[in-house]
Amino acid sequence: MRLCWWLVWCVLLAGGSSAMVAAEGPTEPRVDPPHWWVGMQDPTLELLFSAPGVAGLQPRLKDERVELLATTRLSSPNYLFVQLRVAPTAAAGPVHIELFDGSGALQHQLDYPLKARQPGSRQRRGFGPADVIYLVVPDRFANGDPDNDSVGTLREAANRSEPGGRHGGDLAGMTAALDYLADLGITQIWSTPLVENDQPSYSYHGYAATDLYRIDPRFGELADYRQFVAAAAERGIGVIQDIVLNHIGSEHPWAKDPPSPDWINHGNHFQPTQHARTTLQDPYAAAIDRREFNDGWFVATMPDLNQRQPQLATWLIQNSLWWIEEAGLSGIREDTYPYADPDFLARWSSAIVDEYPDFSIVGEEWSRNPLVVSYWQAGPGRRGQAGATRSMMDFPLHYALLESLQQPEGFESGLRSLYQALVNDRLYADPARLVLFDGNHDTPRIYTRLGEDASRWRAAMVYLLTMPRTPQIFYGSEILLTSPLQRDDGRVRADFPGGWPGDRSDAFRGQGLAPAQLQAQRWLRQLLRWRQHRSVVHEGALTHFLPDDGLYVWIRHQAGQQVLAAINRSDRPRRLDPQRYDEVLQGRREGTELWQGRIDLEHAELPAGASWVIDLDAAGNPAGRPESGQP
Repeated sequence: MRLCWWLVWCVLLAGGSSAMVAAEGPTEPRVDPPHWWVGMQDPTLELLFSAPGVAGLQPRLKDERVELLATTRLSSPNYLFVQLRVAPTAAAGPVHIELFDGSGALQHQLDYPLKARQPGSRQRRGFGPADVIYLVVPDRFANGDPDNDSVGTLREAANRSEPGGRHGGDLAGMTAALDYLADLGITQIWSTPLVENDQPSYSYHGYAATDLYRIDPRFGELADYRQFVAAAAERGIGVIQDIVLNHIGSEHPWAKDPPSPDWINHGNHFQPTQHARTTLQDPYAAAIDRREFNDGWFVATMPDLNQRQPQLATWLIQNSLWWIEEAGLSGIREDTYPYADPDFLARWSSAIVDEYPDFSIVGEEWSRNPLVVSYWQAGPGRRGQAGATRSMMDFPLHYALLESLQQPEGFESGLRSLYQALVNDRLYADPARLVLFDGNHDTPRIYTRLGEDASRWRAAMVYLLTMPRTPQIFYGSEILLTSPLQRDDGRVRADFPGGWPGDRSDAFRGQGLAPAQLQAQRWLRQLLRWRQHRSVVHEGALTHFLPDDGLYVWIRHQAGQQVLAAINRSDRPRRLDPQRYDEVLQGRREGTELWQGRIDLEHAELPAGASWVIDLDAAGNPAGRPESGQP
């Protein structure tokens, strides 16, 4: 049994964890969470001590600020759970805790840090329809510190020539890219997980964690993460952390020595999930099918956690709260959302929103069925699972959008199918908080999926950024990165050009790109920067008009403000029909098209394959003309 307690403890000391002093001899326990805060909404705190034989020790503390409520021991002798209550009026400062053996001999003592919260922490703002989220895979985005590409204490070294290997991207590179992202018009960054993944292979993606309280050293340290979040905030950009509640990596200490037999589903033996997500909503589903879905493992290297286990549930909730408070996050993207226990998800999401009322959580429910996705969204008129998750990834509309742009126009195909897809918004508690995305790290690249057709790509981006949704863009979409159509993760998650010394092209500086890439980048920057300042697109109502022969028109409107967007998929120019749209336009006929300038709707003719955005409130060009016109 290779637990590496000494290594874990050294890491915690380096990260500023609680100071521990041994009486003599025994291995120093690890403590989770490594520190906590006074003034939290929930005054209870459960510490997990991990070390060989630590369950045989008894904690004592004498501190008027903190009450020792109980201790819990499970089947493994190597874990001790200590339940505390921090007084609501407690001042910050260390809490001295002592651990004694059965004979009364002192074995360990520590000063556990209780910190002061940052001012306004509880009132932090989450993300929503006013934002644009940019998804990065840190290992593939930018390498700002080549010295940490390989770390001797971790199993997998960097190998940029291997698509499934580690390439060296890190937090230093992400921090250096913030000016580029701010200039592009991005207001939120979501990265795939940054916590330690000490797996022997495919560790770069981050979804098989081996330490959920440690930044993977190949990305940097906790201080680097905090610096990244602070630097992003200075540029008006929030940070969304990817958190995985469902599973861990097979090299996690829990996989070697679980605290209890029920800590990992199926007794820590691989039993694959059937991915039957509808069993949670299906009124006729057999209980065994629900259990096999929830309790099954994704793969043999990802042990599936049992969130019904009380101590594990508390540990996971505290871990999420710790990262929000410690790093200063604006949101969480919760991976594989429905695979965790549903009752636990309700408790977890509610605990977060109770602590941070304006915080945002977006869950991943990879289903084309809007009824399945809507089941998880909190808000007025909610009809599904109790909880406080206000956002979900909008997979149904994502697929409807991309498929409509690949189909021929017909009575129920092409843009008409996209028009019809919005009737499903009646199922959602708050459609605008759904995150509509062009692609992600698990899907082929959008430009490839649309046949490497720039007009289709522009149509998709206009739709994505003007619909009542919270939009998300996958890194590299702005420069038309491609991938195989069949799933190929290593190539979908390609290195961003310019992120490594010696790259032949540099998308951060717009150097060495093909003309089509440079045009697309400039075009999208124009749209994103305009969107930042148009509240009608963030908050306004939507009225859309039935597509006619490949022409689809919709209008966002609010308090006299109006934005008209149009896609022409036909093979000929199409005249706009302002008389038909007059129930919203109410006589308005002039505006500013983002890339063409002033437009008179009575005479406006949309070229074949073009997509327009017309700001009907602007007297001039609101965001400046693009450097080379519409590509």
